[in-house]
Amino acid sequence: MSAQATLRKGVILALACAAQFMVVLDVAIVNVALPSIQRDLDVGRSALQWIIIGYGLVLGGFLLLGGRLADLLGRRRILLAGLALFSAASLLAGLAGSADVLIGARVLQGLGAALIPPAALSILAVTFADGAERNRAIGLYGAVTGVSASVGVIASGLLTDGVGWHWIFLINVPIGVVLLATAAVFLPADEGGRREGEGFDVAGAVTVTGGLLLLVLGLSRAADVGWGSSSTLASFAGAALLLAVFAQVERRSRTPLLPGAAVRNRTLVAANLAAFTTFGAFFGFIFLGSLLMQQVLGYSPTRTGVAWLATTATSFVAAAITGGKLVAVLGVRRLLVAGQALLACSVLLLTRIPVDGSFATDLLPALVLAGVAGGIAAPAAQIGALSGVTPALAGLASGLVETLRELGGAVGVAAVSTVLVSRTGLPAFHAAFWAICAVAAVGALVAAVGFPAGAGAGAGDAAAGPAPSAVPAAGGEARG
Repeated sequence: MSAQATLRKGVILALACAAQFMVVLDVAIVNVALPSIQRDLDVGRSALQWIIIGYGLVLGGFLLLGGRLADLLGRRRILLAGLALFSAASLLAGLAGSADVLIGARVLQGLGAALIPPAALSILAVTFADGAERNRAIGLYGAVTGVSASVGVIASGLLTDGVGWHWIFLINVPIGVVLLATAAVFLPADEGGRREGEGFDVAGAVTVTGGLLLLVLGLSRAADVGWGSSSTLASFAGAALLLAVFAQVERRSRTPLLPGAAVRNRTLVAANLAAFTTFGAFFGFIFLGSLLMQQVLGYSPTRTGVAWLATTATSFVAAAITGGKLVAVLGVRRLLVAGQALLACSVLLLTRIPVDGSFATDLLPALVLAGVAGGIAAPAAQIGALSGVTPALAGLASGLVETLRELGGAVGVAAVSTVLVSRTGLPAFHAAFWAICAVAAVGALVAAVGFPAGAGAGAGDAAAGPAPSAVPAAGGEARG
């Protein structure tokens, strides 16, 4: 291989990793800045959650559609469109002077972000040769994904205390411009165009995302005006209607977002439900923990970000051990049960934290235990989603688990926020931690009874390969 070809491949790998880093970073980077945003923009607690879940719900709802658009309209074209929209929306968010503008910008960010990962992954798939070369590239891409959320929490504290919370969004603009220029220069032009007779399920993506948004809105309204109010009931009714329409659209579509083969795969369904509850509880824990540290314990944004290093470090170590050895020895089901049970225990420690709680004795044990739990459960859920999946469904399975991760996180934050605004003071935080504990316990139960007997028992084959997000590119089968 010539030096020029090697350089080009290296640049494309760096481009894909940087784009993915930016997308996942923005899921977590807002958390520590929330109290500062709340003060500056006079945002109520019930509206505060939308700054996070507006991004997560739209990103999760449109990820599968983003992959289909990349297949049919061109990977380079869709990546450029996603980067441009994400960067423009980041500029709007950074300049926002009101909560409404900021939430709207976050929704646009989510839409742009949904176009980036599927296009970036498929570009890696066609750039690197099948086998060891591609596995190394995808492995690095997966490692960047795992680290970026934790870096986001730390960066949020440093930027908020330093140049101000606006820069947690504005920092994306110069990075986005550099990535756009790099993509325009180094990525080859897309071949051909949309193939005749093929389409993409826009109606499915719009109805499922709209239904979930109304469901979360109903939860938020219930905390403000009561479960029996007309606005709450109207939101729930609209959510039910749109989700029912989504089911009909999927049944009749020639190119559904959610094919029937996926719904009938018990292992795939159980793994995705486990991913939904795992990330719902974990993202809810980060959201609530960041508010607790600043609003109750009096931490600065920087100190809050540094405190999360305890979770980041233990999660990284646990994930490395899980992917390398534990899955092969214990299997996916046991690890998911153990991970979510540990997460429930870590949250349980915070249901009695006092207003003058000590970091070393009251907070640190919960942060460390949560890191171990996340490091065990998160990779197990992703590997489990690919256990026993045929090559024809590998790309869909990987896309689904990423989608359920984002949707679970958004709904988890919404549920926690709903409990938080229903009470005042420290008891509100205690009650919200109990809610997270319940979500993790339900997730452990789902994993225990949902997986068929023996599922994931031989997951070592899956663990030995590239990161779960690499499967669409590698095209290999992860055996269960």
